[in-house]
Amino acid sequence: MGGVTDPVSGLAIPASWIEKSSDPKAIERVKSGLWALLSDGTLLRRGLTTGTTAAAAAKGAVVSLKGSVLQGPVHQVDVLTPVGIRVTVPVEGVDGACAAAKIGGDHESDVTAGAVLEAKAEPLCTMEKEERIAPEGRIGPEGRIELVAGPGIGRIGSRGLCAPPGKAAISPSARKEIVKAIEEGMAEVGLKAVRVTLAVRSGEKIAEETMNPRVGVLGGISILGSTGFAEPWNEHLGESREAEIRDAEKVVVTTGRVGLKYSRFLFPKHTVVLLGNKLDRLRFREEQDSILCGLPALILKWGMPKILEGTGYVTVAEMVERDPNHPRIDEAIRFLKEKLPGTRIVLLNRDGSILRDERP
Repeated sequence: MGGVTDPVSGLAIPASWIEKSSDPKAIERVKSGLWALLSDGTLLRRGLTTGTTAAAAAKGAVVSLKGSVLQGPVHQVDVLTPVGIRVTVPVEGVDGACAAAKIGGDHESDVTAGAVLEAKAEPLCTMEKEERIAPEGRIGPEGRIELVAGPGIGRIGSRGLCAPPGKAAISPSARKEIVKAIEEGMAEVGLKAVRVTLAVRSGEKIAEETMNPRVGVLGGISILGSTGFAEPWNEHLGESREAEIRDAEKVVVTTGRVGLKYSRFLFPKHTVVLLGNKLDRLRFREEQDSILCGLPALILKWGMPKILEGTGYVTVAEMVERDPNHPRIDEAIRFLKEKLPGTRIVLLNRDGSILRDERP
């Protein structure tokens, strides 16, 4: 039996992991992208991002414009995720309105699991002048699309986040996924122009349990997702990833998808492990060639929790964007080196360029 590559994470899974699994469909599940295989053979179910959930609601709303007389309510739609995998998402759509509940997967602390994303689709007159397109609108290959962020979706209040200040908290990858889903719905129903309004039921309340208020996203949750899938996280997965870190001779630990993506290019001879925000679990062996690499906000704040105190900045991302040489950044790095002696610290910009490279 040969190994397989996880299509979501890009991780090369050795045959030994597959052999440890008791599930005869382990390879099939991994290839679907909906499951993550651990080193001990355990399979954990991935969830879907808010971006994929919003895309499903948007497509369902457009498709349901066919009308209940022609096809009845829409109960599921297929969505193309940013990694190129199609997923089928349960929805409830009728007469241009659709709702989809976010699937959390095996993630014990996903506060957005179960959040209901709603979409309302309205046909537009194709004779209207292009100048009247809303700021969130565009002309796509399937026609004219206006995408409007409604209640429960946060607004960017500071720099250095997924969109400019004042804009809806919808990341570029999630926006692209949503627009693609709308285009597919338009093609299915034969529409050339549509406005889709997205909203999150109780989004402002849900956001209180997220990092959004602290990082400068106001009034709701963010619509995110660079892959379309939410990684599972529980104690078992944490133990597995800690074992991956310990067992590797050369290892890069990263905190998120941006770090994961670029670390593979920057350090091709290292094993790259996505640890997320569980940095308190981080343990390297003394003789290891170890690197901590990722976007600066989470790493610096872990090194120095009070990094923003007295600076006037609302978020670390804003500080890094406006003043990448701020002395607090140097101070935080000193704390990081004390926590991780012998480990190289590499902070990245969102485009993969290196902001800081601090060698032991």
